Amino acid sequence: MISIANSSTTKELEGILKLQKQNLKNDLTPEQIKEQGFVTVSHSLDDLEKMHQYEPNIIAKDGEEVAAYVLGMTEQSKNDIPRLTEMYESFDHILYQNKPVSAYHYIVVGQVCVGQNYRGKGLFDQCYNAYKDFFKSRYDFAITEIASINLRSMNAHKRIGFEVIYTYTDSSEVEWNVVVWNWKINQLSVGSFQLTNFNN
Repeated sequence: MISIANSSTTKELEGILKLQKQNLKNDLTPEQIKEQGFVTVSHSLDDLEKMHQYEPNIIAKDGEEVAAYVLGMTEQSKNDIPRLTEMYESFDHILYQNKPVSAYHYIVVGQVCVGQNYRGKGLFDQCYNAYKDFFKSRYDFAITEIASINLRSMNAHKRIGFEVIYTYTDSSEVEWNVVVWNWKINQLSVGSFQLTNFNN
């Protein structure tokens, strides 16, 4: 049985990295990228451990295997992981409802991934629903960036309530959409699922 939980052990973080590696864009064919989606950033165990000091991640586990995950990343992480600094600084210049994103109390979706053998089973929605339930009392919204070419991910995020608030092209000519899931106004309903270990 698949259960949804907070990440709590080094072994679970290693499971996240294993699943991440299987879905990195640089290791996929053009056909896989188009049909299945991809993740862009490759984390180290040290990166995840530093992020984990502030907030846990949401994971779906099939026995001991991590079948899906949604990473939780706070502003404190920018001081630990230098490559995040530019993203957080950009939030000073992106407006959401007439205020800079940086004026809100938000959590960043560091990455989301569902294992290939577990797609089409509702895990994306279930993990995000757990993410919302865990964080909504402390944060105004979740925010993340999705490459425009990652159509599977864009469509899935829009379906559960994310909206595009800003679009830009990076130095590699890749177009990115900054998307927000406002927990004060959007609701997500999913089927029943087992929730375990859902406390810090």
